[in-house]
Amino acid sequence: MDDIKQKIKEIGKYTKENIKPSRYEHSKRVAKMCVKLCRRYGLDEKKGYLIGIGHDMCKYLSNDEMIKTASRDGNDISEEERNTPMLLHGRAAAVIMKEKFFITDNELLEAVANHVSGMLGMCDYTKILFLADKCEPKRPQSTKKYRKNLMKLSLDGMTASVLQENYEFLLKKGFSIYPNTKKMIQYYIDKAGKEGN
Repeated sequence: MDDIKQKIKEIGKYTKENIKPSRYEHSKRVAKMCVKLCRRYGLDEKKGYLIGIGHDMCKYLSNDEMIKTASRDGNDISEEERNTPMLLHGRAAAVIMKEKFFITDNELLEAVANHVSGMLGMCDYTKILFLADKCEPKRPQSTKKYRKNLMKLSLDGMTASVLQENYEFLLKKGFSIYPNTKKMIQYYIDKAGKEGN
């Protein structure tokens, strides 16, 4: 990718200008967490920072704008997404990264597009961003001990653990849950089991 440092700068600036300061602080924490996870699991730290800093850049689009932007990725908009357009902010951000910042790395676009719910068969960058978003230090459950314990797991083990935890939290709060979530949890539990954790 041409000058990733420059892309990070441009995407960081755009993100800062388009979201609330508190959300931007969250984005910086997620970006730093992505770097830490990339280091731990042998991935490119700069790519990790880029997806982290830009993942929520479309969080505050209007509902209509969210649907319109996300639909430019060519995928269907589900009924659930139409009813709750906020679910599309990752897809919308991936579209903006591609159209405005010329990001062409499919793994990075997949990561940003799917950071809200995860997906079956995630690439490693998608796992990294999903995990960083859920485990950044200001999340209520994310104590030093909690993060240290997660870091002992394989990447798939960590993914299975955080997915399960997130699922139980959403269930308890009465939120609607993506239809494939249980299948996804089992998929990563099985994958982690094959690796030995």
